[in-house]
Formats: sequence, C-alpha cells, structure tokens
Amino acid sequence: MKNRQIASFSVSAIGLGCMNLSHAYGAPVSAQQGERVLLTAFDQGVTFFDTAALYGFGSNEALLGQVMKPHRNRFTLASKCGMQGVEQSDGSKVRVIDGRPETIKKTCEDSLRRLQTEVIDLYYLHRWDKKVPIEDSVGALSDLVRQGKIQAIGLSEVSASTLRKAHAVHPIAAVQTEYSLWTRNPEIAVLQACRELGAAFVAFSPVARGFLCGAPLDIAGFEPKDIRRGMPRFTPDHFAANQKLLPTYEALAQEVGCSPAQLALAWLLHQGEDIIPIPGTSSVAHLLDDLAAVDVKLDAGLLERLDALINQNTVAGNRYSAQANSEVDTEVFG
Repeated sequence: MKNRQIASFSVSAIGLGCMNLSHAYGAPVSAQQGERVLLTAFDQGVTFFDTAALYGFGSNEALLGQVMKPHRNRFTLASKCGMQGVEQSDGSKVRVIDGRPETIKKTCEDSLRRLQTEVIDLYYLHRWDKKVPIEDSVGALSDLVRQGKIQAIGLSEVSASTLRKAHAVHPIAAVQTEYSLWTRNPEIAVLQACRELGAAFVAFSPVARGFLCGAPLDIAGFEPKDIRRGMPRFTPDHFAANQKLLPTYEALAQEVGCSPAQLALAWLLHQGEDIIPIPGTSSVAHLLDDLAAVDVKLDAGLLERLDALINQNTVAGNRYSAQANSEVDTEVFG
C-alpha cells in the first residue's frame, strides 16, 4: 500500500471509513463480519481508520476499539465529535449537533473509553454547530491537544472561510468532506484553502454512496433506515437520469481494465497527493477491490473524459435534502 501524509502521520493512500459497519445504510453487520472487514483491511496495509461518536451511537467506536486494540500503535486512528446520539426520555437516541466546548470534551472522554486508547490521532469536529463560534469549538479541541488526549485537529463539511477561521486558532491537519466524480463541491474553494494551509483532504463517499460501484442499485429495496432514501439523487426521477451516465462510465472502466469502483477511487487519487479517500464497505470482496485502486493509472485523456462525463452539471439532484444542507457549511455551485 502506498502512503500519503496527514500532518505528521504517514497513512495508507486509501483508508477505511468504518461507518458502514454500524450506521447509515440499513441494518448494521454482525460483530464477526465487522471484525473480518477491519482485520482484512489492516492485513492489506490500511493504516488509516475513520470512525465517529455518531456511528451506531458509539457502537462503531466500540467495535473498532475491541478489534484493533492489539494493533493500536501500527495505524492512525481518526474519530469525530460535535454530532452524536443523545438519549431521550423513552430510552431512544436522536442525532444532535452540539459544538459547545463542554460537550466536545465529554464526547472525547467517551470516545477514548470506547476506542480503548489513551489518545486519538486525528479528531474532527463532525459538524460545525452554527450556534457556537467555530473559534470556541476549535479552542476546546486545542485544549484536548494540550492535554495529550488528541494529537491533531480536523474539520468535516466546512467552507474555506470557516476553515481559515479555525486554522487561526489552531492548525487544522485535515478536512473531511464528500468528494467524488459526482460531488465536486470541494473544488469550489475548500481544496485550494487546504493546500494553502497545509491541511490534507479526506474524501468520504468516494464511490458516490455505491452509485459508481458497478452493481445495480435497487432504490426501492433500500433498508428503511438507509440514509440514501432522503437524498435527492436517489429519488426515482433523479436516479433514472443519473443511471444514464453509467453505461459510458462502465465502458471507461473496461477500457482501463479496472472495476467501476476502482475507477472512481483512482480518479480521486489522481486529483492530488494530498487527497486520501476513505471508502466504506461491509464486504471483504468489495474492500479488496477498492484497495487495488492504488495501482490503477489514468492518463490525462482518460481523466478529461471522466471529468466531462460526470460532474456537477451532468448529475441530477442535490447531494443532501434541504434540512441536511442547512446543517453543513460547504460551498455549493450556483
């Protein structure tokens, strides 16, 4: 596995987004299957694992802590605060965005316990809580660095302006945002801001939430809790329009001699050495397919054809609903 840099950490060029094992795309997988995916990734050279307090309302961190504790000094661990489950009077939990310093510090303590570690290498503010100045939230994270509980600070789903305000308080090591052929928002401003400030860019949903994986998606058969049910690009009309892009896309993958998922990941890897995609999967076979993308070479002509085929002008539908859009701070195309 080739390596890329996040602050002082040398990490695998492709990391593992662990969310899928506990959260977001229907029922979580069994602990045994989660363990198989995590250990296979590690055995294949993945040294960058990404989780969050939100995923499975803590169960994802607990899984990662239990499985990966014996290998803790051999990989870079990333987790997130600022968005987590809060217990209600009936015992259920709801997702809450809370960037108050006291909440951030409490969440970190809970995460350290679940992850069975003394320090989190890269700790992101999962969402900027717009009721709290970004300087206050990052100040709390800076306190955690001084206390030795985290080593580096990251931000997720923020604009270039917010990144610069945060960086003025404490150096930001990485920004994590959705980025793929069909989600180009980072290209507006935040990628350039990251490069000016020396922050790495971590791309989540790099295969377009499964759309660019080659296997047909049955949107009517999505699990009831699958978050794609609320995403405009997966509504019937938009999805039908987007499917028209796939035959040409899959033909390009055949031309290169790789799978559709590998083509999507290779495109990202070719966008800059500072970009680290973190595909997520609950399948060992899909994991192995993803990781092989590090060896896929794309020439300039092929990259131009991909850019022309799938971009912000050819994809139908917004990436988030109006409610979800109101919770993020990223630039959008006019």
